[in-house]
Amino acid sequence: MIRLTWVQPEDLVGHELRQAAEDGREVTEIAARWHAAGGHDAPPRAGASPEAPPVRLRRLAEDLLDELAAVPSPLPEPSALAEIIAACPQWPSQRGTAVSGTQAMDRMLGAWLGRAAGCVLGKPVEKIPREGIRAIAEATGNWPIRGWFTAEGLPAEIGRSWPWNRRSAVNSLAENIDGVPEDDDLNFALLALALLERRGREFTTDDVAQLWLDELPGGRVFTAERATYRNLLAGLEPPGSHDPPALTTATFRNPFREWIGALIRADVYGWANPGDPATAAEFAWRDARLSHTANGIYGSMSVAAMCATALVASSAEEVVAAGLAVIPPDSRLAAAMRQAAEDARREPDFERVVDRLHARHGDLHWVHTINNAALITAALVHGRGDFTASIAGAVAGGWDTDSAGATVGSIVGALRGASGIPQEWSLKNRLSSSITGFDGIGLDELARRTLALATEES
Repeated sequence: MIRLTWVQPEDLVGHELRQAAEDGREVTEIAARWHAAGGHDAPPRAGASPEAPPVRLRRLAEDLLDELAAVPSPLPEPSALAEIIAACPQWPSQRGTAVSGTQAMDRMLGAWLGRAAGCVLGKPVEKIPREGIRAIAEATGNWPIRGWFTAEGLPAEIGRSWPWNRRSAVNSLAENIDGVPEDDDLNFALLALALLERRGREFTTDDVAQLWLDELPGGRVFTAERATYRNLLAGLEPPGSHDPPALTTATFRNPFREWIGALIRADVYGWANPGDPATAAEFAWRDARLSHTANGIYGSMSVAAMCATALVASSAEEVVAAGLAVIPPDSRLAAAMRQAAEDARREPDFERVVDRLHARHGDLHWVHTINNAALITAALVHGRGDFTASIAGAVAGGWDTDSAGATVGSIVGALRGASGIPQEWSLKNRLSSSITGFDGIGLDELARRTLALATEES
């Protein structure tokens, strides 16, 4: 029997209970009923329990998910764009920066190459916890991390304890890298590029949904994106002013709505708006609201603003400030990013910075937005524009390694330009993808097409 992950009602209740604890909802009585009936807590790393439950438990799960959706959060974390802007006293003015020429191309190519390199670095150790990443790196003479992961010279007992987890991970090992292997962290960037090329700057959330249905098989998206896909096929509408909050693609039985999925989709919205973090954040909001709410949306907006700023800025601190300016300062995400930045400024040993991040956010799922955004912030501030130190820090942190590595890589790559990325992180100019029209495309062609979008606006 197929146990499809991330959509079974009985597997969602535990995740929704954990989400309720995070956003301040009182659901003790609902949790007690669930546990008394034999329901389980959220799996710490997986998406589904191994066996199908009794029919009665599935029916109870459906009822409890609806009850949980009706319990409001007391936190001041809006999802509507006008309310988000109103909550941001430092919301930036809309002002693009004219970009063209060799330097602009170098920085855009640096952004694409940086995203690819950070993703490839983090892919082999995705789902491996922090202690396993260090054990692998130390055993192969790569600690502190300064190059691609490798299986060559890895003791058998270490490999058994912390196995690479899928074929694409093996394709990201130093001895096997042959171009950029396919990954969802890169496919979503390609989708955003296709969206802007096909629909233009006035694209809507409905356009994002249609592109997903056209280009993304449901089995190749996960967590919030898979729940959203299910909701689209069930006939639910993307969020809009006419929709009750519990009946949108983002909120209906989607306990992953504050996880990292929207954040990894944001970079191109920033690259298309160099020097204009406000517009970049708005573009990201239109995309993110399809599948996410509150901090899930803020993560996407923040990264888009940082990517827009990185193309014209001179420091990682300037970039982080831009990311914080477009999210509500009283939100959990803003607090986590501010504290991460402060730790990174004060503590010279990045491992101690990560110790503090895990102490504060270790109870969150490894693909949640808040912990990963805090790690991204810390890696940027501590790395101070050093490409290797920045992506290595993001990956060594041990949460969503390929996603955090990709985002940090794209930002520092844009700051430094492709010419400023050390040669050891070079990749063959070929990217694999199942997105129509992109398989085998060169990073230079992606940079050229993205720069064309940015140049059109400026």
